[in-house]
Amino acid sequence: MSVEPLHSETLSNLPYYEERVDLAAAFRWTVRFNMHEAVANHFSLSVNDDGTQFLINPNQRHFSLIKASDILLLDANDPSTMDRPDAPDETAWGLHGAIHRNCPHARCALHVHSIHATVLASLADSVMKPIDQNTAIFHNRHVVDDGYGGLAFEEEGERCSQLLQDPKVKVMVMGNHGVMVIGDDVGDAFNRLYYFERAAETYIKALWTGQPLRTLSEEIAEKTAREIEEYDNQAGYHFSDLKEILDREEPDYKE
Repeated sequence: MSVEPLHSETLSNLPYYEERVDLAAAFRWTVRFNMHEAVANHFSLSVNDDGTQFLINPNQRHFSLIKASDILLLDANDPSTMDRPDAPDETAWGLHGAIHRNCPHARCALHVHSIHATVLASLADSVMKPIDQNTAIFHNRHVVDDGYGGLAFEEEGERCSQLLQDPKVKVMVMGNHGVMVIGDDVGDAFNRLYYFERAAETYIKALWTGQPLRTLSEEIAEKTAREIEEYDNQAGYHFSDLKEILDREEPDYKE
């Protein structure tokens, strides 16, 4: 779980204001880390116990401009969602709606086409091998979707959501597409997204050399992954500090 920031928060009457602030921060930092696709891609966060009510970015709004008040509140079980005047993007509804209906453990779902993760998704073998500490984080914890069927409208979204049924799987490498990362909250998911892109960059650049890879054994890779999972709330501290930087440099994200 994310730790509370040490700085003061602006209070608001918006429902789920703190959750909106966290999502807005994630959008802004996705731009800063150059993992965005301008007005495309979507982040969502469940806000009720069974995960079916969720926050998501508005249709065709650039990640760098998204504020807490812009974010939509949807119900994954509401078939009239796409009839709303502020309806989300169809692929946002198709993919994230399906995940929040079918995978209640996926509290936060972040989908991007970041460069190195997408390069990985474009390889015939999209499994990332454990060749260093960061790549080992994801050992036995990512799944590859090799059944890409076009834009993630409702049918494709339902199919993709089935690949995230195992709570141990935190990352879906979407073959020929991009990556989906899930987590317990925004800070947990965003930290995982950041490190997956970093790990993918290391892995892709290692492949570029054409030299044999120094791959960790199954035993050591699994041990490393478990140790990092049990480490002392790195994700919370990381995300809290990212929000503090935005408070100083882009405080409008909280509006």
